[in-house]
Amino acid sequence: MVMKFSEYEYIPIDIEKVKDEFHKLIEKFKEAKTAKKQISIMKEIDDFRRDINTNFALCNVRFTINTADKYYAKENDKNDEIRPVIQSLTNEYYKVLKETPFKQEIIKKYGKNIFDIVDVSLKAFDPVIVEDMIEENKLSSQYTKLIASAKIKFNGQTYNLSSIGKFAQDSDRAIRAKVSKLVSKWFEKHCEEFDEIYDKMVHVRDKMAKKLGYENYVQFGYYRLGRVDYNANDVKGYREQVYKYLLPLTKKLFKKQAKRLGIKGMKSFDYNLEFLSGNPTPKGDKKYLVDQAINMYDEMSPETSEFFHFMVDSELLDLESKPNKAGGGYTTTLDRYHAPFIFANFNGTSGDVDVLTHEVGHAFMAYTCRDVDLLDYSWPTLEACEIHSMSMEFFTYPWMNNFFKEDTDKYKFTHLNSAITFIPYGVAVDEFQHFVYENVDVTPEQRRLKWREIEKKYLPHIKYNTKFMENGGRWFRQGHIFEAPFYYIDYTLAQVCAFQFFNLMNKDREKAWAKYVKLCKLGGSKSFLELLEVIKLKNPFVDGSIKKIVKPIKDYIATIDDTKM
Repeated sequence: MVMKFSEYEYIPIDIEKVKDEFHKLIEKFKEAKTAKKQISIMKEIDDFRRDINTNFALCNVRFTINTADKYYAKENDKNDEIRPVIQSLTNEYYKVLKETPFKQEIIKKYGKNIFDIVDVSLKAFDPVIVEDMIEENKLSSQYTKLIASAKIKFNGQTYNLSSIGKFAQDSDRAIRAKVSKLVSKWFEKHCEEFDEIYDKMVHVRDKMAKKLGYENYVQFGYYRLGRVDYNANDVKGYREQVYKYLLPLTKKLFKKQAKRLGIKGMKSFDYNLEFLSGNPTPKGDKKYLVDQAINMYDEMSPETSEFFHFMVDSELLDLESKPNKAGGGYTTTLDRYHAPFIFANFNGTSGDVDVLTHEVGHAFMAYTCRDVDLLDYSWPTLEACEIHSMSMEFFTYPWMNNFFKEDTDKYKFTHLNSAITFIPYGVAVDEFQHFVYENVDVTPEQRRLKWREIEKKYLPHIKYNTKFMENGGRWFRQGHIFEAPFYYIDYTLAQVCAFQFFNLMNKDREKAWAKYVKLCKLGGSKSFLELLEVIKLKNPFVDGSIKKIVKPIKDYIATIDDTKM
């Protein structure tokens, strides 16, 4: 009988017992006299870490499903304090692993990336910053609770930030404008709270970096993300490529959209609508969409069939938007049960189907690597993770008719268009974060104005219908800026890689799928650029690569007559 998610046991972490057991395992590792013995103890340590991670993940999932749940809210607060202690213990282990006399034998078995992971982790942590990390975690939870608390009244009903999203795409311009103002009003009402949370986050992160000897948070933040083969200068050059080679295309696409809608003087809320006849919408409720996804993954491959049935049978998808549910969507792993988990907020838009492709891409990779020997190889760094998700979106194109019926062509066009136009926004988020952490003492108002300046650079078409948003309030809604600094550029890097899968699958789908599965199976055994090299994808940091990768996409879009949709 398949074990259900509701049966997965959350065990509160007794940190004193964990410390004692972890130290015993570290001593055991140090005393091992052979490479074979040390490798066996590495597995013991990883199993212990997997158990701890599962308890963290279960608590987080159940808290984000219902942030008003008093038990899990209290446990989440407690775990905010425990996580940095666990990282401290992990780094004690890493220090011992780094000095092993059996390094070459371990590299022979697992490859060198485990030691690259160890090195970068040691650069990103020291016990001296534990209290700061606890504060950072608490601030992140405050942000999650604040976003989840949104209650916006519209047409006699109350919505959260996720569920009201369907009205932001309404074909009635007056409705779009009204919803835009209501959302803006809610953020403006809580402006001081957002500013206070973020200002504290920025300063605590800056303090951590300086305690460890860094000039500012930038390089420290890169190390925290495990980046070993590129730096801020590489990312700056990549942003310049986007501005030079991609922005002209996105400007044309936005002009075409305005022409399709017949609107002069487009406002920000107008860009949520793609067609006068309405945006593509899925033709069924949650059950219908999941049933279609089951059929799709059955037909796609034996690997995806086995995986998705496991997800559904084990009830590892929480998809519907509910009161007090945290915003957004994510995939996590419950290592003790060798299981991924998908969290989302369905709202009746095409984004619901995107969840069943994007988040499933993450979960498929995690399922593929569920039994990997080394815990540190379960996931690659984040930009590589996003390749799995964004590429899966493209691999599902042949089945979109089952979800969208008569809106299928609309969906594919909109999805591909959005993939392109998203990238300038993504690099704007990244440029903003570099400004923030290189200028930590600017005022909250100066931050908002800088955001608007950068936004105008990469999205010059955007004009708002509220003073608050026009003065730079949009970024409050982007959780990554608060919770995961410098992560957001990863989506754009991955999108450029996913475009390469799209281009290849249009020539040879079977070859593209084999390459994709190979990438998933590699997990975190190699760094980002090493993974690209192994599966022969172009490096986005090489000047001119964006231009080459996007050209076939540009040609493909040119063959579509969007005026007939």
